[in-house]
Formats: sequence, C-alpha cells, structure tokens
Amino acid sequence: MPKKLAILGSTGSIGTQTLDVVAANPEAFQITALAAGSNLTEVRKQIELFRPRLVSVGTQESARRLRDELPPELARSVQIEWGEAGMLAAASHPDAEMVVTAVVGSLGLSPTIAAIQAGKDIALANKETLVAAGHLVTEMAAATGSRILPVDSEHSAIFQCIHGESRQSVRRILLTASGGAFRDKTREEMRRARPSDALAHPNWSMGAKITVDSATLMNKGLEVIEAHWLFGLPYDRIDVVIHPQSIVHSLVEFEDRSVLAQLGSPDMRVPIQYALTYPERITADWPALDLVAVGSLTFREPDPDRFPILRLAYQAGRTGGSLPAAVNAANEVAVDLFLREKIGFLEIEQILLQIADQHDVISQPSLAEILQCDAWARKTALQIAEKISKY
Repeated sequence: MPKKLAILGSTGSIGTQTLDVVAANPEAFQITALAAGSNLTEVRKQIELFRPRLVSVGTQESARRLRDELPPELARSVQIEWGEAGMLAAASHPDAEMVVTAVVGSLGLSPTIAAIQAGKDIALANKETLVAAGHLVTEMAAATGSRILPVDSEHSAIFQCIHGESRQSVRRILLTASGGAFRDKTREEMRRARPSDALAHPNWSMGAKITVDSATLMNKGLEVIEAHWLFGLPYDRIDVVIHPQSIVHSLVEFEDRSVLAQLGSPDMRVPIQYALTYPERITADWPALDLVAVGSLTFREPDPDRFPILRLAYQAGRTGGSLPAAVNAANEVAVDLFLREKIGFLEIEQILLQIADQHDVISQPSLAEILQCDAWARKTALQIAEKISKY
C-alpha cells in the first residue's frame, strides 16, 4: 500500500521537491492533503497531478478563486480550505500517515504540533519548530509515538550515521556548512551587499529566506539548536565546520574516535526521499555523486567575528527557554526587511543582538507563552529596524 502523505508548504522549494520524489515513485506514495500559500497556479497543477482530498491556501479569497478556476470534476473531488484552520486540517487529516512540514518559519509550529497530537509521523523540514518549542515538541512526540524524521540534509546525514549505533557512543556531531554566498567576503563587502548578492548561493537551490540565513550563518545556528533536540546532545558536543563543496553533509565522531560521514550531491530530494521511506531505501534516478569530478573536499572553522549570528545562536540554545523563539522570530522579520531593502545585510545581526539583550527569558514556556514571545520579538524587531536603518 502506498504511504499517504500530507505536505505543508507544497509550493515552496522543499514542497515541490517532495512532490518530485512522489511523482518518481507513484506506487510508493499517495498525496492526501496539501497546504500552500498564494501560488494558485502551482497549486492547480499539483491538484491535477496528485488528486489530494484536501487543499488549503492562504486566504479565503484564494480559496474562492481556486474553487472557481478548477475544472468542475476536480472542484467536486477536493475539499478546499484556507488560513490557519485549513493548514491545521491538512496537518491532522485522518487519512495521512506522514506529514511533511515544509512551511518556512514559525508558521509551521502550530500545524506540526497538531500533526503530532494526531499521531502522525513528521518529515521535518521546518527547523524553526524545534528551535522555538523543542521541549514541547519532543515531549509530545514521545507521548503520541510520532516519529520525527529529519529532512534537512545535515540532520538526515547525522540520522543516517547513527542508525544502528548506540547513542551513548556518540562523542560529538559536526554540522557542515557551505558558508553561503558571503563565506569569503569581508565585513565591508557584506555591509554593501544587496539581496541579489545574498541570494546567489554557490551550491544549493533554496527559498529566499533560508538562502539569506545561509549567508548570515543563522541557518547553521538554527540547525545547531535543532540538532540538540533531535539527537539529545549538549551544545558543547555540536560543532560547525565550513565545507564549501557541500558534498559531506555532516559527520559523527564516536567515542573510539571513528568518524562516520554521509556524502552526496547537493540535492535535497535525497534526504527527502530517505525521510519518506525510512527505514527502507528505494531506487532513485537522481544524478549519482562523482567524487573524481568533485576533485577535493576542504574544511575550515567558521569565523565568529565575521559571522557573529552563529555565536548568538549557540548562546540562545544554551540559555534555552523562550530565547530561541524570540531570536528566531526577530530573524524572520529582519530577513524580510533585508529582502525588501528596508535594512542592510549587517543590520540583520544588529536586530538579533538587541532582541537577545532585551528579551526577558521564560525558562519553561508553554505554547501560548512561546507565541506571545514570538509576537513581542516581531514587534520589537520592527521598532529596532526603524531606529538603526540607514536606508
């Protein structure tokens, strides 16, 4: 029987690549529900190809337009919802066995929790869920029996390296980072950078927000916090190493000093497929890794002076409580402002550092308190941006 999937964020980068995997393996997967935003052209194509039972879009107006534009046969066969309620309906759809959470940002928190409460397995591409509410999400998953399977290439690599190994034998994990578009740039060059510069990622094809996060190394900082919750390691046993080729997706060092690594081409369909099929592996037609063509693999330490956000992420993770949620929310606001050319690139870090200084940390926040901290951080980040922006 095919595995029945719900995909949250179906028109984004991870969502569309997940559907590539589904299309390549029609006997293995069936789409039950899709949740998207405002890209109705893409949603219509997905409905025609995959025939989901439920589709949610961003607004009531979008839902009305989608219903009117679908052929009558399709319009009768699919339930069309909208907004947060629609996304929650997709996440908890009774027919779905696994939910792929590919929504960008803290928007993915509530639907991921809804899916876990409904006992679904989670293919997690939304790292912000664990960053903001790792203690709640992991407790809920343990209580309901939901499996959280990582989709991020780095966490998938670690997951594969420790498969069948004793967790007690893990000495440390090493998250690799491409370094993003500015890995070799000076602070002055970054100060002058425009959105088009930050979006020119040398290796990966990703959405705008995560590509900017790669340029600041915030993406790697979020992944450090995510790794802490996924694998239960303290922060002093989670290291980051710059690996410009993006071939070694991460490494695990064991107590006997053996080091296992997972390698592959920079193609997100590989970790996506592994999460969907775990613990099995199925045939894929993606291009194979050619190490001879790659030629060499290099590694170096990240520079905390050029990229202070990575150091801030470690601080937020070690402090814990509500601080990671506040920093994450402020980052979403700051990146959006940068992409709209309201602030400069280095002003992203200024906003995050001030948020961390101003936030009153709640040690064990409830979901309601996390959402309140998120709202406070967003409002405060906008106020800080107004004061510091040079535009």
